Amino acid sequence: MGLYKADGTRITKAAFPASPAGIADPETIVTQDVYATRHSDEGSFYTGTSNDAVPQGSVRTLAFKAGQVVRQSAINAQFPAAVIDTISPATGGVAGGTAVTITGKYLDGVTSVTFNGVAGTALNVISANKLTVTTPAVAAGAKDVVVVDDAGSTTKTGGFTFA
Repeated sequence: MGLYKADGTRITKAAFPASPAGIADPETIVTQDVYATRHSDEGSFYTGTSNDAVPQGSVRTLAFKAGQVVRQSAINAQFPAAVIDTISPATGGVAGGTAVTITGKYLDGVTSVTFNGVAGTALNVISANKLTVTTPAVAAGAKDVVVVDDAGSTTKTGGFTFA
C-alpha cells in the first residue's frame, strides 16, 4: 500500500499535502490529488483451484482530491505501521554482510533497518510485503531487528542471531 502524487512520486506521512489546523484531530484541506495503490490481486477471490493466472501489477485509485476536507486521523490511517512476519536467514556471522530478506506487511515505507541498534546497509524495498537488507557487524547473540517507517518503528525481538 502506498500514497503517491499524480507524477508517481511516493508521499511520506510528513510530506502529505494538506494544511494543518493545530487541533487534536483537525480537519485539513488536501492541497493536491493523492493516489493510493494496491496489488491488483488484493481482495480477490482467487483460490488457486482454476487454471486462471493470478493477476499481476497494481491498481491506482484517487484517494484524496485536491480541495477535499479530511480529518487528520483519515490521513494517518493511510500510513499503517510495518509488520515483520519473517526474517530469512535468521542467523549470520558477527562480521556482518549477510543478505537478509524481511517479509511482512506495509514494508513499502521502510526507510531503515537496524540490528541491535546498528543500521543495516543496502536496504532495498522490493514491495509492500518484502525488503532486503545487509547485516552490519554486531556482537554474537540474538538481536532485535527494528524497521522504521512513517508510522514509527516496529521491533522483532531477537529476530536475528549473530554467531
